[in-house]
Amino acid sequence: MISLIIGTKGHGKTKKLISMVDEAVKTSLGNVVVVEKKANLGSNITTRARLVNTDSYRINGYSDFYGFLAGVCAGNYDVTDIFVDATFKIIGRDYNELVVFLKEVEFLSKESGAKFVFTISEDKEKLPAEIFDFCEEVTE
Repeated sequence: MISLIIGTKGHGKTKKLISMVDEAVKTSLGNVVVVEKKANLGSNITTRARLVNTDSYRINGYSDFYGFLAGVCAGNYDVTDIFVDATFKIIGRDYNELVVFLKEVEFLSKESGAKFVFTISEDKEKLPAEIFDFCEEVTE
């Protein structure tokens, strides 16, 4: 399952993500992973979740990031939830590539059983409608 927290800068996406992480660690029977571009969330994320800074791994674009996420799932079979903050800062803002990437993540989610949540800094109307065929928007 893929969920998207959508909104422009300052609309509380990261705050919502942190709340969802807190809830996930309470209910998860496995591991919860939080992925971010830079080490900004450390003091806001519970220590029961694994915090990963993508700058440490030289991720460059959609393909690299998919491989990284697949590696997280393959390296630890009991990952139940993966939360990604500032998605476009990690992989860029190519909407055609975003569709392809999210379709690949949908496959990864089905294979691994992990749930994925991405923050997307954009107005919903500007995103490709196709992604909502297989992604759900998180609302308050």
